Amino acid sequence: MTSAASQISFPLPAMFCRDNLEVLRGLNSASVDLIYLDPPFNKGKEFHAPVGSKASGASFSDIWSEDMVKENQFLELADTHPAVFRYIDGVEGVASRSAKWYLIFMAVRLVEMHRVLEDTGSIYLHCDPTASHYLKPLMDGIWGHANFRNEIVWAYRTGGVSKKYWPRKHDILLFYSKTAKYDEQHMPIQERVYYETGFFGTSTDEEGRQYTDVYVRDVWEGLSHEIDNGGIRQVNIKPLINTSRERVDYPTQKPLALLERIVRASSVPGDLVLDPFCGCATTCVAAHLHDRQWIGVDVSPRAYELVQERLNQETSQGRLEQGKVPEIYYSEDIPLRSDIVALKPLTGKHKTAEATRLYGEQAGHCNGCGTHFEKQHLTIDHKIPRSAGGTDHPDNLQLLCHHCNSIKGNRPMEYLQTRIRLRESSRW
Repeated sequence: MTSAASQISFPLPAMFCRDNLEVLRGLNSASVDLIYLDPPFNKGKEFHAPVGSKASGASFSDIWSEDMVKENQFLELADTHPAVFRYIDGVEGVASRSAKWYLIFMAVRLVEMHRVLEDTGSIYLHCDPTASHYLKPLMDGIWGHANFRNEIVWAYRTGGVSKKYWPRKHDILLFYSKTAKYDEQHMPIQERVYYETGFFGTSTDEEGRQYTDVYVRDVWEGLSHEIDNGGIRQVNIKPLINTSRERVDYPTQKPLALLERIVRASSVPGDLVLDPFCGCATTCVAAHLHDRQWIGVDVSPRAYELVQERLNQETSQGRLEQGKVPEIYYSEDIPLRSDIVALKPLTGKHKTAEATRLYGEQAGHCNGCGTHFEKQHLTIDHKIPRSAGGTDHPDNLQLLCHHCNSIKGNRPMEYLQTRIRLRESSRW
């Protein structure tokens, strides 16, 4: 089977340092096998790495306001994902306004992630209880609730215990596949389970402990286990503490073991792994350690420096062979898609030909009010306005009567459809 990485038009591995939405829009469709993202959680804070730490200079904002999100991005969702648009628009009634702007920011990026993922691929969205209950419906709306695989709970023990509320000691990973083809392609993974006493079919490892191999699907492979009241209890991956050897003091840094588990469970050697919020590049390191190709994206160039430093550290510690640290492609430019053909300008004979094609497809009816008109009384319109990123692609074109075109103006189709419904209801 051809790897999705073959669809990439630039050298791998790669690190892009700029807005990840721009980078995602520059990636070819179906070019990635696995996506992991650990985005902001709408905590209303500014995060900065301590001065003098390995990640010094890295920072990001988790404070959301209207001026941080482009309105045309929200309007674009109204036409491409109307259910998602309505969901986000309604969030403001039950949550803070910042939640609405945060979800707009996430939605337009998740739409692009869905496009760039291979049909057999999967995505892990890392969040916490601050945002998980808002992001789950968003993922259902974009990825499809039928493609939801697991809600994975990463529990950990850090910090103190509050007297005012139960301890906040877990994160959530929302695990989705792109299509049902995931079930056909994703092979079971082997997990070694240890027992206190021997059972039928057990083996003995190099340390004399007895175990049996079991095959499981959609779980964390390689988990260690302990006996708890005669049963098997899974031991969670430990979070990073101040004395952790891999710690670089990056805000929200996750353990390498967590990302290794994800990479090994949902990809195979040679696959392409994407982290659009790569921060201190833990996903990139995990992918490289297990012979996967990778793309990291972060607004800070510090991410590029950190991945090199961390891979060198893995070499010095013996986990990576000498000479295995790659030459990483670094860019602050938007990648150029190579899977689309340049569109012809909507002028002259091409415009006339498009109008004729649309007139036939719509059987001479306005795509707004549905009234039949002669061809000269219909106007070519963009379903997604150009100001919202709409192009002259044939799928984005329609014919509207002069009246509907004037009502819609530079707005998405949902606005016109709402106005038409209101007008029709007022007649009754």
